[in-house]
Amino acid sequence: MEHDELAAWLRLTLTPGVGNASARKLLAAFGLPQAVFGQSATALRQIVSATQASALLAEPPKLAAQLDATWQWLHEAAPGTQRRVLALGDADYPDSLLTIEDPPLMLYLLGAGNFEENQAVAHTGPAQSAPHLIANDLRRSLAIVGSRNPTPQGAVHARQFARAFSEAGLTVISGLALGVDGEAHLGALEGAAVGGQRLATVAVVGTGLDRVYPKKHLELAHRIARHGLIISEFPIGTPPLAANFPKRNRILAGLAQGTLVVEAALQSGSLITARLAAEQGKEVFAIPGSIASTQSRGCHALIRQGAKLVETAQDVLEELRLPGTINNIASSPDSTGAESQNPSQQSLLKQMGYDPVSLDALQARTGLATAQLQAQLLELELDGQVARLPGGLFQRMGRA
Repeated sequence: MEHDELAAWLRLTLTPGVGNASARKLLAAFGLPQAVFGQSATALRQIVSATQASALLAEPPKLAAQLDATWQWLHEAAPGTQRRVLALGDADYPDSLLTIEDPPLMLYLLGAGNFEENQAVAHTGPAQSAPHLIANDLRRSLAIVGSRNPTPQGAVHARQFARAFSEAGLTVISGLALGVDGEAHLGALEGAAVGGQRLATVAVVGTGLDRVYPKKHLELAHRIARHGLIISEFPIGTPPLAANFPKRNRILAGLAQGTLVVEAALQSGSLITARLAAEQGKEVFAIPGSIASTQSRGCHALIRQGAKLVETAQDVLEELRLPGTINNIASSPDSTGAESQNPSQQSLLKQMGYDPVSLDALQARTGLATAQLQAQLLELELDGQVARLPGGLFQRMGRA
């Protein structure tokens, strides 16, 4: 995007009182933003209100500073990454976002460089095509969302399912939040083939791309930028504002071909993403959990409303049948690591089930002495097959 073109798009988005809907009407009537700002007040009032028309004729006071910040950001990409601004109507603008109710006027992209002819990632600069030709990867993508405070089982599910999808050739899309989002990104990065020629994961964020929120995910964001893509509709410099995170969910749902909810309370923002995906005609999947867990109630509500119940990553792949994916991952949630368990450990895991359970309850079920039971639990905990929960509870970890 040229400097003058960028200035016009930023001016349109920064004009007070002119939201996305009004901006799209103006673009439909007059063409590019440069043409919009060349219209008379009379012509503008045929499309928008008199107040909006007056605002459009005055340059926003913050435009010059925003233009400088954005132009500088575009030209500071590190080796192996690209930075790009896509405007509505750009040839590289994702087709899947054109059909959602409120497509963003501008998208800011930070991520992996183009992979052409199996060459290594190269720094090609902001004037080149969109990072890694994102539309190609988004045809084989799945969103994974869930609680910011998942149970240990939920965190394991998010990471293991994401890794399985990544190994099968899907790009995993999430929101870079704490909890399920972060685990999903990590699992996708783990499952991506070394030297692979596709995006491992895409993060849709609620801030400007010159900052990372939460700060705890700074290193994760750097990894995603090297092997995937970070997307935002918010201008450079936008801080983490609470209202922006639910708003970005429509992009997250719109980019992906389906949405998997791992864990969610009834008031979770993940249910917003699931609802938007369903409204867009996309598949919605949910992992069931314990009836005693508040973090499972959102998933159970989705299943009652028609979301597909899934127990393994294979369930999702078989339903989506996306091109370029591999439907050969393990179908049993307990298959991984089963060979390494001795008979006593296998018996203990069977007695535990998947709901949180106390030491006393386990002792009553198994008849084991306290010392013997604690020793076996410790072995399983160190092996990652059992998690210790607050309140002296234990929970078995499932497999994707």
